Amino acid sequence: METILQTLGSWISSGIGSFGYIGIAAFMAIESACIPLPSELIMPFAGILVAQGKLGLFGAGLAGAIGCVVGSLVAWVVGATGGRAFVERYGRYALITMKDLDRSEDWFKKHGNTAIFTSRLLPVVRTFISLPAGIARMPLLPFTVLTFLGSLPWCLALAWLGVKLGNNFDKLKNYFHGADAVIVLAVLVVGGYFLWHRIKELREESEARRAAR
Repeated sequence: METILQTLGSWISSGIGSFGYIGIAAFMAIESACIPLPSELIMPFAGILVAQGKLGLFGAGLAGAIGCVVGSLVAWVVGATGGRAFVERYGRYALITMKDLDRSEDWFKKHGNTAIFTSRLLPVVRTFISLPAGIARMPLLPFTVLTFLGSLPWCLALAWLGVKLGNNFDKLKNYFHGADAVIVLAVLVVGGYFLWHRIKELREESEARRAAR
C-alpha cells in the first residue's frame, strides 16, 4: 500500500511538472470521471509549482476547472446512456460504492440543478454528482456552466494551499525536524484507510447482493 501511494504521488507530481497546465487538466478530468484520484492531492502539487514560479495560480485553477468539466461530461454520458443499472454493475471497478451513488442522487434530487454548483465544493459528492445528473438527463449547457463555476473556486483554493505549503516548507522543516516524514506517514495512513474502507464497503455490498438473490 505504501508503495502504491508513493508511486501515485510521484506520478502526479511528475506529470504536472512535465506537462504543466495540461497535466493538471488531465488529472482533474480523471478525478471528475469518478476515478479515485483525489483533487486534494492533485491541486496542492500544482500550487507547489506555482510557489516555485513555474505556473500561475489562476492558470492552475483554470486548468483544474476545465479538467473537471471534461471528466464530468464523461460521467454525465455514462449516467445518461447506461443509467443506474450500468453504474451498479460496473461502478465497483472504479471503487464507486452504492452509498456514493445514493448520496449523490439524494443531493441532486434535493437541490436540483443547483446541486451541480454546490456539490463541486464538497468532498466525495463532487466526484460522483455527474452520474445522477446524467441519469436525470440534465441539459448539457447548464450542467457544463455550473460544473465550471463550482469547480473553479475549489481548484483555486487547493492550489492556494499548495502555494502556502511551498512558500513555507523550509521554515516548517526548521521548526519541526522530521515533519516531512510525519506528513508522509499521515498521508499514507489516511490514504490506506480510505482504500481499505472503500474496498470493505464494496465487498459488503457484493455479499449483500448475493444474499438477496
